[in-house]
Amino acid sequence: MRAESAAGATGAARAKGGAPTAPCRSTPRPRADALRNRERIIAAARELFVEFGPDVALDDVARRAGVGNATLYRNFPDRAALTHEVVLAVTSRTTLRAEEAEAAESDPFAALSRFVHAAADERIGALCPMLSGVFDRDHPDLLAERGRLEGAVEGLVARAQSAGRLRTDIAVGDVLVALSQLTRPLPGIACQGIDRFTHRHLQLFLDGLETPARSELPGSAATLEDLRRS
Repeated sequence: MRAESAAGATGAARAKGGAPTAPCRSTPRPRADALRNRERIIAAARELFVEFGPDVALDDVARRAGVGNATLYRNFPDRAALTHEVVLAVTSRTTLRAEEAEAAESDPFAALSRFVHAAADERIGALCPMLSGVFDRDHPDLLAERGRLEGAVEGLVARAQSAGRLRTDIAVGDVLVALSQLTRPLPGIACQGIDRFTHRHLQLFLDGLETPARSELPGSAATLEDLRRS
């Protein structure tokens, strides 16, 4: 009876000019342990790229993540694929820190300061050496995430300036350049404890951004367009 019913349904579909309907198959979702392994690999790669630079051996990444080499290469077939995900993760996390700072602080300058220190903890400066070599900077995912980050930081800067708390002769590019330079790691140097000075120097930078301005800055403000052209 079941075979006859199925045949009848198929025949009815053909009689109406339609093709037989294929059974609906859902795409299996990745297992929770597989997702955890992927996240651990990205986190381990981020740590090692900061410590030793983007050319660190992928075997070391697998070892730091606590997974086998086969698991790493199953998720990321080459260095470019892994680097792409690390840059995407760092950018996304930094955008989240900007959104959190805006929500947590009523004072616009305090929000900007909170973001700068939080972005340093995300090691956003480590993106610079990662973006060299064989890397697609114009990948749609990266462009979209970069746009989100730039928009979030632009909002922080604009609100601080509108409130009269941030000097008006700087632009969002100045904040991003300084943040990148002051948090960029120096892989392989002997001064492994140098990072403990990062937040101290960031605070000196932030003190120089407050109004009233104590000096006249040379040159012009760095815009996002300036950064994209560099």
